[in-house]
Amino acid sequence: MLCYRNRMRIRITPLSRGLPAGLAYGTLWLGLWQISQSYWFLPAGLRFGVLLLAPLELWPWLIGGEWAAALLLNTTLRPVHASLLLLISLPPPLAVAAVIALLRRFGLRASIELPEDLARILTAALLAAITVTALNAGFVSALAPTPSASLPYALANLVLGDYVGILLIAPLLVMLLRAPPGEQAGLRMLADMLWFLLPVVTLLLLAMGGSEPLARYARVLALVPVMFFAFRHGWRGASIAMLAASTALTLRAAQALHPHAPAEAQLFMAVAGTGALLLGAATDALRRSGARLALQNARVEGANRRLDQLAQQLASAARRNLREEEEERRRIAGELHDELGQNLTAIQTRVKLAQGRLQEAGLGDVAAAINEILAGMRRSVRGLLESLRPVALDEFGLARALEDGPIRDLLRSAGIRYRLELHGDLRVLDDDTGTTVYRIVQEAATNTVRHAHARQFELRLRAGRHGDALLVLLDLRDDGVGFSLQPGRSGGRGLQGMRDRVLALGGLFRLRQEPRGARLRILLRQPLGSGAGETAGLG
Repeated sequence: MLCYRNRMRIRITPLSRGLPAGLAYGTLWLGLWQISQSYWFLPAGLRFGVLLLAPLELWPWLIGGEWAAALLLNTTLRPVHASLLLLISLPPPLAVAAVIALLRRFGLRASIELPEDLARILTAALLAAITVTALNAGFVSALAPTPSASLPYALANLVLGDYVGILLIAPLLVMLLRAPPGEQAGLRMLADMLWFLLPVVTLLLLAMGGSEPLARYARVLALVPVMFFAFRHGWRGASIAMLAASTALTLRAAQALHPHAPAEAQLFMAVAGTGALLLGAATDALRRSGARLALQNARVEGANRRLDQLAQQLASAARRNLREEEEERRRIAGELHDELGQNLTAIQTRVKLAQGRLQEAGLGDVAAAINEILAGMRRSVRGLLESLRPVALDEFGLARALEDGPIRDLLRSAGIRYRLELHGDLRVLDDDTGTTVYRIVQEAATNTVRHAHARQFELRLRAGRHGDALLVLLDLRDDGVGFSLQPGRSGGRGLQGMRDRVLALGGLFRLRQEPRGARLRILLRQPLGSGAGETAGLG
């Protein structure tokens, strides 16, 4: 009794299941026997496919069904041939069952989903054909007496006949019982069979009935529909096209007078069928991989769209925060100017009015000290107001504020030369972009004055239209001592504030150390329609 790893032993199924399976298999086996030739043995394919697909419990009934079919053939054959037939029919199913059970230990499955699965099935088919032929080698001369020199040729015919029979029947059984095509795929395959496969095979059959050179070319061209169906419909299409092409080749080979015509047809179909099935399985695997890749790409694209939406929402939120921050700065600056500035002016006016009386009382130094304190307070308030909201930016615009505003005064007071280059019309910048540019230049100039020990500060600003947006390129550099950031840190609060402003507008921020000094490059993108008009290109 056959066993598989001592865990999968054959247990005979009940009569209600086993007997119908055995009868159905024996009937099919007899039917295929009637239409088979010695070089095109379809019952071998049925035997292999059924044992491959059936559970182990049904194997005794299936093997018994084949033996019963062989006994039934005794009534139609001569007694000598019948006894030999009965003797020959006993070992093959047992041998094929043993081969399949053995190769299951090495991953043999009744599946053609992957080219590796098909390769294992084809290997098992070849081993089964060789094993059955070896068992029947002693009966070849009795069935068809041939000279001893022709014995290898006859054995090769038997091996190829069994192998081609398996190629033709086993994949069809797998397709019908385990992996039927989908409705749409089945309709496409049926349409191709009607308008392409049947006409081509008919023409090839007519051509193979002509002269010998034309017949040879026609046999080679029989590979065309097989490859076409393998490419278009995978291994399922290849198996159907192989069956149609083999029918034409069988009919032609049966009529051939040349003794080697069957062997040529067998060898052609063995090689072509193996290649077509492997090609079809690889095509199916590639399509499945393409479908999975397309699904993954769709998921990635969906995730990217969600990330883009999230990035836009974050950018909008950051822009709103900047706008609200500037509005709050403007409000605070206005209140300080109106309240504190007016109070300081009122105090200074009263001190001036009382200055004469204070001098008469010998307190002139007190009046001078009070005036000096008030002047210092006014300077402090003016600086605080400038840091909160640059007056020059609101009154004169970005270009004028950069050319003649507090930034130039700050650098000149520190003895730093200020070089400025402006390109493009800065009036088209919206308030957010203009404020961001000014704040970045202001912070960079402040850092240069405080830390760089530089002699020169350069500012290049270019604004121009590029596609559907207005691009603003800001280039800042000094010739100071540069900077040194500790690993894992992004700089101080001023540098981080500049970076946050740029990222809030979806821009690019690049800070790098130069051989002499530091260089900051910033690219901002302002969509047209948000305050941007027609401008010249960046060039």
